[in-house]
Amino acid sequence: MQSGVTITETKEKTSTELEGTWDVVVFDDPVNLMGYVTKVFEKVFGYPRERAEHLMMTVHLDGKALVWTGTRERAELYAQQLQSYQLQASLEKAG
Repeated sequence: MQSGVTITETKEKTSTELEGTWDVVVFDDPVNLMGYVTKVFEKVFGYPRERAEHLMMTVHLDGKALVWTGTRERAELYAQQLQSYQLQASLEKAG
């Protein structure tokens, strides 16, 4: 037994873990108004009002909605932008 020795393992993300398709998911919350969420989707993604409203209603009725799919880098950017508007958003590996 060795005392005073700490073994630390680090796991680096490989390029294969970062590649592929990623989903941006928005979750329902009791704070933001439906009209506000619609406007955020229009602003962040450039979605037309009809699509933004449809996604907002999906979030409202189902508790969450897949709002965008694409590269990891872009998904991270969108998730951060949505969070800056106080929306609960995350990214998940698509599949």
